[in-house]
Amino acid sequence: MKVYDGSTQSEQAEEAEPERVKVGIAEYDVTTDGAVLTTSGLGSCIGVALHDPETGVSGLVHVMLPSADEMDDGNAAKFADTGTELLVEELEAAGASTRRIEAKIAGGSDMLDFSESGTGIGVRNAEQVRETLSEYGIPIVGEDVGGDHGRSLRLESRTGDLVVKSANQEDSRL
Repeated sequence: MKVYDGSTQSEQAEEAEPERVKVGIAEYDVTTDGAVLTTSGLGSCIGVALHDPETGVSGLVHVMLPSADEMDDGNAAKFADTGTELLVEELEAAGASTRRIEAKIAGGSDMLDFSESGTGIGVRNAEQVRETLSEYGIPIVGEDVGGDHGRSLRLESRTGDLVVKSANQEDSRL
């Protein structure tokens, strides 16, 4: 039996579908209302998704380079160290606790590795993100890093699930 609650079908659809927020390269966003945060174009870049399961506060940052020390241009979200720090601080400001925050990371491919050391930007980005999260005591509970393919991400903040879409692999849910 269907009960009419006074709302239109489009209002009901809006309630069912969470807001979608696109996070661009060297950008971040934090949500407290169940929005879906997305980013695309992750090659050597890393997407860092943070979620506090108790409060539902979630955030996503799309970092490009390992360290702000190498080339500080004033945009903290651009770098793995300062971008991860910024995201943690913004989650805390929204009510999350580092004791509860869980991290999931994806990206860090070496699609075009021109470095002489063999340690390209993708590997260095992943190492820096891990180091920064460790400094905060935040565990990484899921990751899809490395390889030679691009990725797009969808953080479902209601559940903390991170859906990773890869060009040459099946979608995975972290």
